[in-house]
Amino acid sequence: MTTAHDLLVAVIDTRSGTSVEQGDLSLALAGAELIDLIDAGAADLDGDRVVPGAERTEGAAAESVVDDPLLRKAASSLVRQEPHEPVEDWLWRRGRDLGAAYLAELETTGSAAARWRARKPTLSIDPAALADSPARRHANDRWAAHEPVLTALAAAAGVDARYDGDPGDGDPGDGSEGRDDLTELGDDRVVTVLAAVNEAVVELAGVRQRRAVETAAFDNIWRAV
Repeated sequence: MTTAHDLLVAVIDTRSGTSVEQGDLSLALAGAELIDLIDAGAADLDGDRVVPGAERTEGAAAESVVDDPLLRKAASSLVRQEPHEPVEDWLWRRGRDLGAAYLAELETTGSAAARWRARKPTLSIDPAALADSPARRHANDRWAAHEPVLTALAAAAGVDARYDGDPGDGDPGDGSEGRDDLTELGDDRVVTVLAAVNEAVVELAGVRQRRAVETAAFDNIWRAV
C-alpha cells in the first residue's frame, strides 16, 4: 500500500471529525504520492523543484518503479523538461480531484464495503464503509505508531493524530505523541514536500474564506434591494 492509500484510510477511520475538505485531502494525497515517488527513486527534488528520479534519467520507465496504478499515473505525469515545476505547482496540478480518484478506486477495488458518500465541498465517509483488510490494518498500524509523515499529511487534511491504537477505536489521546519534529526525519526532501502541502492548504483556506465573504456580501446586496 502507498502512503496516499494509508492516508485515505486514516482519514476515513479516524473519529476526530465526520468530514474533511476535499481540496485539503486532495493536496495531502498529492504530497503523499510525491513522497512515495521520491522514496521509490521515480522522482527527486532539485531545491524546491520536482525532477525525474535516477531511474527515469537512466532510461527506465517510471512505471516500472511503482506497482500502484494511481502512483504510476503520478509518475508518468512528471514534467521532464526544464524548467521543472515547483513542488507547490505539482500539488495543485496533480491534486485536482485526486481525493475523488482515490475514493473511486477504494470502491472499485472492493476495499469499501459500502458506497462512499461525498458532497462538495466537504467529504463525509462512515468508517463502517471500509472493509476489514490487511491494507486497512497496515494503515491503522502506521497511524497507531504516530508515523510522522502520515500524521503530518493527515493534519494537513484536517485530521489530528489524537488517538492511541487503531484510528477507528474512538479513544482520543492528548495529542502529545505523534507530533514529531519533522526536521528529524533525516530527509530534507520530505520536509520540503510536507511544508509545501501545508502552505497550499493554507492558501486554499484563504481562497475559501474570500469566496465566503464575497458570497455573503452579494447576498446582503440582494436583501437590500
